[in-house]
Amino acid sequence: MTVDVEDYFQVSAFDPYISRQSWKNYEGRVESNTDRILQLFDQFDVQATFFTLGWVAQKYPAMVKRIVDQGHDLASHGWDHRRVTTLSRKEFSEDIAKAKVTLEDVSSTPITGYRAPSYSFTLQNDWAHDVLLEQGYHYSSSIAPIKHDLYGIPDAPRFAHICANGGILELPITTTRLHNKNYPCGGGGWFRLYPYAVSKWAINRVNARDNESVIFYFHPWEIDPEQPRVSGLNLTTRFRHYQNLASMEGKIARLLDDYKWRTIPEVFSNDLANVTQN
Repeated sequence: MTVDVEDYFQVSAFDPYISRQSWKNYEGRVESNTDRILQLFDQFDVQATFFTLGWVAQKYPAMVKRIVDQGHDLASHGWDHRRVTTLSRKEFSEDIAKAKVTLEDVSSTPITGYRAPSYSFTLQNDWAHDVLLEQGYHYSSSIAPIKHDLYGIPDAPRFAHICANGGILELPITTTRLHNKNYPCGGGGWFRLYPYAVSKWAINRVNARDNESVIFYFHPWEIDPEQPRVSGLNLTTRFRHYQNLASMEGKIARLLDDYKWRTIPEVFSNDLANVTQN
């Protein structure tokens, strides 16, 4: 189980509408929403990996400490949610280094995991895993092996594999394969938009047919139907962001009850042992 810790105004789809300079003017809701998630996880005995923005950790250090104190895995989501496709190699290196230092200072725990904003590892930035290795990371969950208008590498391996000359474990977000095509079943907007039964069928299929664990993700803002509405959005962006927010927390609770969820380092301990030995 994974959570991408960012506030509602920081999502990549809002980049054309909200400047980073104006973030300070928006009502922060990530702390209260993350605390609700922590309570939910405690209720169902779930341990998760929290991919957290450095910007968020700097502003809400007590929240980050609560994540760690409750036994969850803290990982990096970069500094301020810039897609890797918009960064040079040097800029990416600086971004993940700044986030890592901030998260480690706030939490007093080593940060070894990373997830790219909007799964923005593509064929055009195939140097990204090498940079993660240079900055001391051990694992990444930054590839979506699907075809999408904003991200994705459709032909990428669907499950855990080694990158950067054996130094980084890549853990793509989970898909199920049907009629020679990959379909997402690892959370996010897809989980909100489709009936719960569809996700349960797909997760069961991955567990049984592929004999693999599912990597699931969602955001704190997805359980917050009362979040302030951003004006001026196009129809596609508005639909993707706001659809079914009111039912999301209940669906997450069903998911937590139906399956056993643990952190990335726990579930993939054998794979990570092989990485860190190289």
